[in-house]
Amino acid sequence: MSATKPHRLISTDSRVENLERHVQALMNELHNARYQRRRDALTDSLTGLGNGLALKEAFADAQNAAASGAVPPALLLLNLDGFRALRNSAGHAAADQILVTVAMRIQSAVRENDVVTRLGGDEFAVLLPATSQSRATAVGNRILAALEPNIDLGNNSIRCGASVGLRTAEPHHSLEDFLQEADLAMEESKADGRNKLKVFDPATLHARLLQRQIVGELREAIRSDQLVLYYQPIVELATGRIEGCEALVRWKHPTHGLIMPDQFIPVAEATGLIAELGRWVLRTAVAQLQLWREAPATAHQNFSMRINVSAADLQSLEFVDDVSEALAEKGLSPESLVLELTESAIIHNNELDRYTLASLRRLGVGLEIDDFGAGYSSMGYLRKLPVDRVKVDRQFVKDLGKDPSQLDFLAAIQQVIRSCGLEGIWEGIETAEQAEALRSIGCASGQGYYFGRPVPEAEFTAQLTRLETWPA
Repeated sequence: MSATKPHRLISTDSRVENLERHVQALMNELHNARYQRRRDALTDSLTGLGNGLALKEAFADAQNAAASGAVPPALLLLNLDGFRALRNSAGHAAADQILVTVAMRIQSAVRENDVVTRLGGDEFAVLLPATSQSRATAVGNRILAALEPNIDLGNNSIRCGASVGLRTAEPHHSLEDFLQEADLAMEESKADGRNKLKVFDPATLHARLLQRQIVGELREAIRSDQLVLYYQPIVELATGRIEGCEALVRWKHPTHGLIMPDQFIPVAEATGLIAELGRWVLRTAVAQLQLWREAPATAHQNFSMRINVSAADLQSLEFVDDVSEALAEKGLSPESLVLELTESAIIHNNELDRYTLASLRRLGVGLEIDDFGAGYSSMGYLRKLPVDRVKVDRQFVKDLGKDPSQLDFLAAIQQVIRSCGLEGIWEGIETAEQAEALRSIGCASGQGYYFGRPVPEAEFTAQLTRLETWPA
């Protein structure tokens, strides 16, 4: 019996050891699975970089270190320039290859303890722990340099630059604020020509936030009838006949009252909202023109409506259709509508602009240069512009009557306009003497406070009902 006891003891010990090894293996497997799940949760599946959650954790660590006396972190936010167009033309597989290559190049340009992440799409973020603005700027410029060489896609190669925004953290910063302010700096980079680094400026934050607020409120204004058109008469100088009017948009803000267009049109142009605003003006003005032309009291023969057209309209493939449909819906002839374009909107004369202008001419609407002389002031260029009329800027009329030579100068301008086969409309007429002087040199039409200020529809309708011609 005593001979078998050691055998049993060894056998029991062996079973325990095997069980311990098995338990340890299970624990290791569980640990590895947890580690892998956590790693997957922090990793961008395409590039292998960290993701937004990884950035959040790294930022928290860096801010905790800063609270203990370390230098605060800095953030570089990158957005690839023209990536959407590249993806559309090259395809998604090539786009993924570009993103992977960009990720490797960014990683190669940063320091060992910098945290490179992909936040989604073509947006990357680099968190720089304990880094001054000057050092962060140097890292950002190294990244831009690393992105300069073309990326080989097999059949071709492309260059993919980036716009970079830099923000250094403050002690109170949340990650949301940190990202937003770096994003504002990145937007400044895009606005300034792209493929460069911009540092966050608090004044920029205020301007951008105000712009975003205005855009949001303006979008709501278009949908909730806060916009209104004012109308200013245009008069035939030889007869005094009211030949038409210009529609001018105003914003009846529920808090700030009546807002003039120079306060919101630039924002609409800068943010792409101008197209939606322009469609509203077009349809509202055409609908009003139909009412005036059909009402017996205001049915003046050949009465026309003028609306302002932006450069964005000329770049829109839908604009000509919008104009045609608006006129057709109200049963109006194309010649009853005149589109006013600034010199700067058509001076570049690119292919899409030429196509749009040619299509509008075929449609039969009138085309008119607005504020002529305020921009390029090239009289020789008049022959090349595909327009019917020229509205001469008010600056040429304001001194009429003060300088004896001014009338001769205006007569020369009028002669050039006429020699180009165009009609001239003169803005800024404020007195009867100015109107008479322009009439005496053969100027066809005029507009200005002498004939009437821009007024709401009801007031302008009353003028049309009361007047067939402007009183001398």
